[in-house]
Amino acid sequence: MNKQKRVIVGLSGGVDSSVAAYLLKEQGYEVIGLFMKNWHDDSVTISDECPWLDDNNDAMLVADKLGIPFQTIDLSEQYKERIVDYMFKEYESGRTPNPDVLCNREIKFDVFMKIALDLGADYVATGHYCRKGTIEKDGETIYQLLSGVDTNKDQSYFLCQLSQEQLSKALFPIGELTKPQVREIATRLNLVTADKKDSQGLCFIGKVRLPDFLQQQLKPKEGVIVQVPDSNTQYGNQKSQFDSKVAELEYKSRKLKYAITDGKIVGKHQGAHFYTKGQRKGLAVGGTVEPLFVIDTDVAENVIYTGEGKSHPGLYKTALFISNSELHWIREDLALQDGESMSVKARIRYRQPLQQATLHKVDSGMYVEFEEPQSAITEGQFAAWYQDDELIGSGVIS
Repeated sequence: MNKQKRVIVGLSGGVDSSVAAYLLKEQGYEVIGLFMKNWHDDSVTISDECPWLDDNNDAMLVADKLGIPFQTIDLSEQYKERIVDYMFKEYESGRTPNPDVLCNREIKFDVFMKIALDLGADYVATGHYCRKGTIEKDGETIYQLLSGVDTNKDQSYFLCQLSQEQLSKALFPIGELTKPQVREIATRLNLVTADKKDSQGLCFIGKVRLPDFLQQQLKPKEGVIVQVPDSNTQYGNQKSQFDSKVAELEYKSRKLKYAITDGKIVGKHQGAHFYTKGQRKGLAVGGTVEPLFVIDTDVAENVIYTGEGKSHPGLYKTALFISNSELHWIREDLALQDGESMSVKARIRYRQPLQQATLHKVDSGMYVEFEEPQSAITEGQFAAWYQDDELIGSGVIS
């Protein structure tokens, strides 16, 4: 007699994880629902509503309806340590972190997964729109992270930091479905989450606006906004002759250095660390034909550099660099050795259409070189690369 496999589902109180739990039950697994409480510092939620309580309640109602055991676990200490503190540190140093990617790597598929395995689970499941594949290679099983069937909703990018070990224990029951199909199932089952809007905002913190959240820790300090003309000499004469490929990549991925004298002061801001490259909203500077975009922030000098229009040359680069310590291969068997290169499709943010690119491994890390110039390549964000619909690796943009 085959022992029934036990799966613990992270029930978030949303429609995706609700349907994931239902599908697993249909497939004959023993299913347990767990709600992760990750944040309860009420001083930073925007309004009086307490989203985690509503979500917890919805998750409980869904579990009840599906007839599965349910409990809430408090991970707020680990969440504060691994996600919140890290975010503040990154913002302070002028980088822009991605809390969702980290939350999957550090919380859902690490802290949460360990708890689940202690509870005797064989697998952990989430409501992510992605799929898991397996292949046999040299007698070993290798796990693949594949894009979700619903290209509009594919969330493989958020899982770009998972390891083989984590993937081996993960299940993504809704990866083969589209969002409308998921809603349809929830409606048919009359689940309380069927028409619930998708949650936005920080992973699990609930309805928190990022600047408000950051202001809890990072004190506002006034600085100037400088508008850099697109005639800036750094953009003009692009080098075309290089001694080596590495020299060319170094040049293409370099960070341009700006000074206040490079443009005119057009306004004031309340702290450079609240802004990120490519940002357009929140500058509150009028009087230009096209909107201004942030092309760089200098947190040391507390200056924001902007350019007019979304085709401003200060926004574009054709290459980025990832240092060895921040380079991650899901498919370790495909990892490049120094001097090797590989043609891939890559993205530098969630939902960006995949871009043609080439990876170049050097001794200090790896360059990602794009066929087309990319807008707002942002330090601290994750670049992820694919072969066909398989995400094979990722890294933090330095």
